[in-house]
Amino acid sequence: MRRIAMIAACLVAGSAALAQNAPTATIETSMGTITIALDRDKAPQTVANFIAYAREGHFDGTIVYRVEPGFVIQMGSYAADGSARPTHAPIPLEAANGLSNLHGSVAMARNDAPDSATAEFFIDLSDNTALDHQRLDNGNTTGYAVFGHVVRGMDVADRIAGVPTGGQGPFPPQSTPLTPVVVKTVTIAGE
Repeated sequence: MRRIAMIAACLVAGSAALAQNAPTATIETSMGTITIALDRDKAPQTVANFIAYAREGHFDGTIVYRVEPGFVIQMGSYAADGSARPTHAPIPLEAANGLSNLHGSVAMARNDAPDSATAEFFIDLSDNTALDHQRLDNGNTTGYAVFGHVVRGMDVADRIAGVPTGGQGPFPPQSTPLTPVVVKTVTIAGE
């Protein structure tokens, strides 16, 4: 039991150190604020891409368009009317970076092609290690690239995951909030 407590303390200390030395993204939503420590060391291209979109105001006024309680909430480019904002060219997959899709991790969404992520991202609501880079993949073609973790506001993410669904958007109604959860702004600090 003592060993588990020591490991947990080391993880918390490591997270605090990362948060102090890393840029952060503050996502202000209509349901509260979520702050993410961005891991530029492990996912440099992904973090640079996310920061560029945030600084352009790309995320401002979009919605959380996917809620899967116990799995993920997802957001990025969609407005409340379901229209998508234009995105830049996709970025290379950085899933083989040693980071895992654990509770509170933030990762890039993508389609089936490995190098297809643009501006869509999700927050893991539980340990989703099935979304990680597969150990036997030497070509970096599997998994979803984790590029940060929530340091404040995980309770907000959990509340968002619990909203009633049945709305319209890019995902089926059972995954789409009935009343839009708006991403008001995403700001970057600590650069």
